[in-house]
Amino acid sequence: MNKTNENISDLRLASLLPDTLLGNVLRPISPLLDKILGIDKLHQLYVKGDLWGLEKQEFSERLLNQLGVQIVGGAGVISKIPKEGRCIVVCNHPYGMVEGVIIAKILTAYRADTKIMANLGLRVFKEIEDYFIFANPLKPKAPINTSAIKQCFKHVDNEGLLVVFPAGRVSFFQPEKQRITDAEWNRIAIQIAVRKKAPILPVFISGTNSKLFHKMGQIYYRFRLLMLAREMVKLQQHQINLVANNLIKPEQLNAFSGIKSMNEFVRLQCYLNDETYLTPWVEDDEVTEFKDIIPMSDQGLMTKELAELPEEQQLVKFKSFTVYYGYQHQIPTCVQEITRLREITFRELNEGSGEACDTDHFDATYMHLFIFDHQNEEIIGAYRIGQTDLLQKDADVSKLYLSQMFNFKPEFINQNQPCLEMGRSFIVAEHQNSFHGLLLLWKGIGAYVCKNPKYRTLYGTVSLSKLYDPRSVALIDEVVVTKREGVEAKAPFKGSLHPEAQDFLRENTVNLEQLSALVEGIEADGKDIPVLLKQYYKLGANFHCTGIDINFNHTPGLLLSVDLPNAPDKLLKLYLGKDREAYLSYIPVTIQDAGFSGN
Repeated sequence: MNKTNENISDLRLASLLPDTLLGNVLRPISPLLDKILGIDKLHQLYVKGDLWGLEKQEFSERLLNQLGVQIVGGAGVISKIPKEGRCIVVCNHPYGMVEGVIIAKILTAYRADTKIMANLGLRVFKEIEDYFIFANPLKPKAPINTSAIKQCFKHVDNEGLLVVFPAGRVSFFQPEKQRITDAEWNRIAIQIAVRKKAPILPVFISGTNSKLFHKMGQIYYRFRLLMLAREMVKLQQHQINLVANNLIKPEQLNAFSGIKSMNEFVRLQCYLNDETYLTPWVEDDEVTEFKDIIPMSDQGLMTKELAELPEEQQLVKFKSFTVYYGYQHQIPTCVQEITRLREITFRELNEGSGEACDTDHFDATYMHLFIFDHQNEEIIGAYRIGQTDLLQKDADVSKLYLSQMFNFKPEFINQNQPCLEMGRSFIVAEHQNSFHGLLLLWKGIGAYVCKNPKYRTLYGTVSLSKLYDPRSVALIDEVVVTKREGVEAKAPFKGSLHPEAQDFLRENTVNLEQLSALVEGIEADGKDIPVLLKQYYKLGANFHCTGIDINFNHTPGLLLSVDLPNAPDKLLKLYLGKDREAYLSYIPVTIQDAGFSGN
């Protein structure tokens, strides 16, 4: 234990009062104020714990032990921070003092080059002054703030780890929001991150100060500062959770235009870490016992079936790959292989049925559009497509798979136009990152509609795997779903979002790139929104509602429709090719024997 008389804290109000008229007036009654403000109890804790003159890390450890504060999640925060190199950590400010000590202790133990931009109030502890770069948030134009900002820029420029509490002051009750939350965040952390190209990690710190603290703050805001010591000593046996998701990289920040928008994005990512608003996925009543996958279908039989298909059912050729469509009665071996590959692929996404293959009675009535690799004699991806004019009779939607997930009202169903219901799409794992996988499927769809131009509208769902965090699905639902009339999910998705997220989405129009940045910030593995969602979004899809597919491992799915002739011309050229003009100039013939379309 190393002690020095140079770093001993004088925990009395008298020692903190400035040599001014007000200071001289308060000094005689300062012992009484020490009792009222809890400073005397903080002094007792300081003496009892033998904290005087300790080295900063030991001081912090003992102080937190004396307070009885239990810290949960510190290792999770550290795991997100690079061991070296410039990095910025931003945190909310729920208590005013103790969180600065906690963050300083944890991060300094991991990286000795940690500096925390902190309120002057923490100068009360001389032993830990070395942790901090002090600023005065109550006086923005104070000279100390200019110096602090310069020090922060220099520290990051020197490849250091910088911690900032951007609110500058403790969280407080805000009547307009009807909740306790941070004030508007200062933009200094974002300005440094952008200028120095530093990654930034938002950390959420749980909890809040007492009701009395917030009541007094409503009477006069400076009472909050006076009560900080009192609040600190009241933290006996209090658990404080630290939660961080992903390090935000400069390219994610760049999805937002301007420092203000970037700052709001990072603040939102901080509050999205608040697990109070996390509604976990409902566990299945019974644990699924996965059956062994059926053997691979006979490759020779598959090749024979494809050779016997009419030439018109061969849609696209690229190198060794060919896109075909067919029906189960034409290609039973190929369809069996498709069901096998679907189950394998869907299990990887926590969407598998658990059966030996993924099949149901719809396979017999739906068209199967798929990619066959002749070189390896294998199927690499497929879509299951329902032709509504063939499936619906007398306005009956029960023959459509989507009717299992959604209740369609009469105004949502157009009985005069045939459409295509798109579903059960997959690309095998080996080709999911390839250029040709999804592109070939969509070129196949384009070739099919050009041969059958009566199909103008595509319907389907985008599965949002339960491997996604429920908060990501809730964000996707809030951002992309814009049209709910005429249809409702039989089992609606019921996700919740933090009030800060609700405010953000109400005040900002979020585009797909920004939605990606939000989701990547939440997901533990940093995954983006589904590729298929992006595909439909670029086609100009309307997203109608989000439901839970109880027949598909309770997977959430977005119901959507695409008016194909009105899709962006760039994509129509890509998918429809030379037949685009003929498709666009086709005049649909009104029919009366049932169809399925959205208005």
